[in-house]
Order: sequence, then C-alpha cells, then structure tokens
Amino acid sequence: MTRKLIKPVMSAEEAATHIKEGSSLMVGGFNYGGVPYTLIDALVAQGTGDLHLISNDTLYANETHPEGVGHGKLVVNRQVRKVTASHVGLNKATQQLFNEGVLELELVPQGSFVERIRCGGFGLGGVLTPTGVGTVHEEGKQIIEVDGKRYILELPLKADVALIRGYRADRWGNLTYFGTNRNFNPAMATAADLVIAEVDAIVPPGELDANEIVTPGILVDILVLKGDGYYASRT
Repeated sequence: MTRKLIKPVMSAEEAATHIKEGSSLMVGGFNYGGVPYTLIDALVAQGTGDLHLISNDTLYANETHPEGVGHGKLVVNRQVRKVTASHVGLNKATQQLFNEGVLELELVPQGSFVERIRCGGFGLGGVLTPTGVGTVHEEGKQIIEVDGKRYILELPLKADVALIRGYRADRWGNLTYFGTNRNFNPAMATAADLVIAEVDAIVPPGELDANEIVTPGILVDILVLKGDGYYASRT
C-alpha cells in the first residue's frame, strides 16, 4: 500500500466502508479506555459481518447493557465469526455464542497477545514464551526447547484493518495518546494493512511536539474525529 503524506479526514461512516465482509479487524482499547467508539458505532450501523475481531477483550454485554458496549456491540450484533482476545468474561454474548458453536474463540495470554501483534508489525516470525507451557494453552502449538527449557512458539498476529484511538493528530497522521488510552493502540497501528485512527483533535502539520508523537504518520491511512472532536484546520 502507498501511504499518502497528507492523510484524508473522513466521517466515521465513510471510513467504515473500507471494512469489508470477512475482514480481520484489530480494535484498540483496554476495558473502556482507548476504544474507538465512534468508528465502532459506524461499523455496527453498517452491518458488515463475518469479521475476525482481534482485541484485548470484547468489552461488555450484560443486563445493564444488553446491546453491548464498544466492540462488544459487534459480538451482540453477530457481526463477528471469530474472536482473538485475552479476556471475554464480561461479555455474556461472547460466552453464549461460543457455547452455542456460533463463534470461534481464541484466548491468548495478554503478554503473548501484544507480542504476537508486535511480531506481526515488525515482520518477525514469532515469539518464544514460557507462558502457558504445561497447560491447555500449549495444545496444538509448536514447542521449542532452548537450554533445556520449553517454550511455546506464538505466531504473529496481523489484520486487514486496525481501528485505533489516539488523542491528537496532525494532517500527516502523526498521533499522540492520552494516559492509559495508549494501551494496545500503538502496537496495532503497526500490524494492519489499513489503519484508521479516531482522534479528539486534528491540527496542522508542525503543531505537535515531536517528542510527544508515539505513532508516526507513515503507519496511519485515515483520520476520523470522535463525535465532539475538534478540527483545527481544513487546509
């Protein structure tokens, strides 16, 4: 993919049209923090299905929020065929659909999860980890012994599209993050063919302090303002 220097700014609805049926989809966030809610709502409304959702969790779906929260809505709406995540215990729909055989579920220890994404983003063949050795997690995986110690070979994770949540962006696509909202977002920005970033503000090139930029614009393809976001310049 050829990435442009000046990034297009789209509505969430327009950006969501770039996510096609059957796509693998990374979604940033940890619990409520760092989730691109505006983009997720647009994707739910669009109805695109058969998705492979790759996220730390599937957020919430319970008696209080039966419709789901964030990307949990994608599960409730049955737009997801497979979930790769570290924790799904707070989304009853994920558990129910898995038990019914409707949803494929791959649980990955959290450290292994982010390392697999990092491997996907940096072109590595995988990571050796002792996490999960001697448990059901090692079933079906390649075990490699190094200096007498057994390790699981965890393979890279990549996606067709990543939906990430930044704080501020410039028109070159450089991103900053706010507090713990940073979480998985920078790693996911490296590991997808198409990266769509939802941000609070978009400013002209040169306005961001270079020392605060975490994700360089070369990794970002499309910018979307969150619902009440601020666009400093339309030039």
